[in-house]
Amino acid sequence: MLTKDTGIIDAVQNHPEILEVFAEYGLGCVGCMASHFESIGQGAAAHGIDVDAFIADCNKAIEEAKK
Repeated sequence: MLTKDTGIIDAVQNHPEILEVFAEYGLGCVGCMASHFESIGQGAAAHGIDVDAFIADCNKAIEEAKK
């Protein structure tokens, strides 16, 4: 389960299925240098995105991928 403190790169490397969620929210974080040291919460907040909703959608994608 991802939290707002999970690193962006760690999250994407361990759960590539969330890349679609990043795209849906218009986040190009994966290609950004900041993704190597920013958390999901920091990245989402920097782009004015509802952090809780974004993390919930990422976790939903992870759960769906397990099925």
